[in-house]
Amino acid sequence: MSSASLAGARRPHPDQVRIAALSAAMALNLVILVAALRPLPPRMADALPRPAPVPTVRIIEKQPPPPPAPPMLDVKPLPAPTPTVTRVKPTPVAPPVVAAVEEGNIAAPPVSTPTLAPPSSSVGAAPVEASLAYRQAPLAYPAIAMRQRMHGTVLLRVLVDESGKPVDVQVERSSGYPLLDRSARTQVLSGWSFQPAVVDGRTVRAWARVPVTFQLRGG
Repeated sequence: MSSASLAGARRPHPDQVRIAALSAAMALNLVILVAALRPLPPRMADALPRPAPVPTVRIIEKQPPPPPAPPMLDVKPLPAPTPTVTRVKPTPVAPPVVAAVEEGNIAAPPVSTPTLAPPSSSVGAAPVEASLAYRQAPLAYPAIAMRQRMHGTVLLRVLVDESGKPVDVQVERSSGYPLLDRSARTQVLSGWSFQPAVVDGRTVRAWARVPVTFQLRGG
């Protein structure tokens, strides 16, 4: 056998070389894949035990107690203002005298119109005090009083309106005989008239004290 045939017989077959190369490549890739899939070692920080969480401490300040409620005040309404009444000292007036005559009537003497002091700002809210002149003052002696010899003076307090008409009559001092008191009050209220009081050029209501005397002739 020649040397050429021996050399050809020792040369490896090309397919075997390729298969060997592919096998080596596959083995290398398998090693790389296994290395990649292997779990990584835990980190050092993860391996150390973690400290227990520290609880958070909250300081709550004690709230001061609420202030006590203010005491209830008992508020009383103010009293209504009392109207100021201008009081004028009455001028003495001669009382009408009743004589024991058959007619039993006598006209009272006229009296001058009183002068009033300057009124306060509340004049008009209440009557003033004054002495008033008579316009008409008829007076009859009660027959029963004449027979029983009753006599005396009745002091009346008369409220006169702006027209001079009596609207209220009160007995301030009795004559001592209720019959004479009632008769004087009734006659003044029903038949007398006065000169009304004048303040600042206008007539006003006024209280006046009126004495009425019942006197028997020769008594």
